[in-house]
Amino acid sequence: MKVLRVLALLFGAAVIAAPAAADNFPSRPIRLIVPYPAGGSTDIMARALQEPVAKILGQPIIIDNRGGAAGTTGANEAARSDPDGYTLLFANNGPISIAPLLQKGVDFDPLKSFAPVSLVSTAPLVLVASENVPAKDVAGLIAYAKAQSKPMLYASAGPGSLGHLSTERFLNQAGLQMVHVPYRGQAPTTLAIFSAEVDMLLTTTSDTLNEHIKAGKVKLLGVSSPGPSPVAPGAAPIGNALKGFAVETWFGILAPAGTPADVINKLNAALNTVLATPQIRDRFLAYGVEARASTPVELQAMIAAEIPSWRKVIEERNVKAE
Repeated sequence: MKVLRVLALLFGAAVIAAPAAADNFPSRPIRLIVPYPAGGSTDIMARALQEPVAKILGQPIIIDNRGGAAGTTGANEAARSDPDGYTLLFANNGPISIAPLLQKGVDFDPLKSFAPVSLVSTAPLVLVASENVPAKDVAGLIAYAKAQSKPMLYASAGPGSLGHLSTERFLNQAGLQMVHVPYRGQAPTTLAIFSAEVDMLLTTTSDTLNEHIKAGKVKLLGVSSPGPSPVAPGAAPIGNALKGFAVETWFGILAPAGTPADVINKLNAALNTVLATPQIRDRFLAYGVEARASTPVELQAMIAAEIPSWRKVIEERNVKAE
């Protein structure tokens, strides 16, 4: 009986201490893993959030760039970290929803290995064509492609990239066949569409691409968001011509699975506060993304919903990572 009383006291102390530990979070710097090299869009957004979120939490946020294997190197590192809130991952569709379906050596489960914290931003893709393509909109592009005696060429930032899979989804819904021309990253694809090496490109926006569009060297035909987007003013949704077509890049913060709910909620509240500020919203829009917070449940549901949709594209279009 004496042993039981001691155990009961210890258990009670643990229950009392658990909320106190969450109340004291964070008591040391937080590491935010960015699964790409410094200087990219994900890194830029993480650094924009770094100071204002740290100010709310009262502890520094250390950016840790862990690039490699299409973002899965950093994601693996985050999944293996202690679930205490002191290691977070700045994630997106690529390493979380797509790479596990295509790559070998991915040691994490996108739904079981992480505890979502909050969405950070979303960005549509823009559908552009070279100046040699006579189409003025999505419907015109589809009609023109179907009338050609040989398949048109489309570019992507690489096999298995979001642009690659999104274009294959577009072609599948439109009943088209085109030849995939993969490049190493977004910048070469912009050059390819500008120089008319390829006919079509579905990609995220960039300053360089926007300059070519404004100069009339590249044609903006549509945007992949469900409705009009401030990221691509004046562009009609692709779904207007291709019913149900919608694709967006998402960026969000994940913690290792098992991170206490109180810690997740504290991190979520800080991110929601910062993402609602006009400074961050305007800054993100200049980057080509829309600041957009969420609850942890909403982010989990978003990831869970898109994985089977990408699996369907991969299987139906026989997509390979290499």
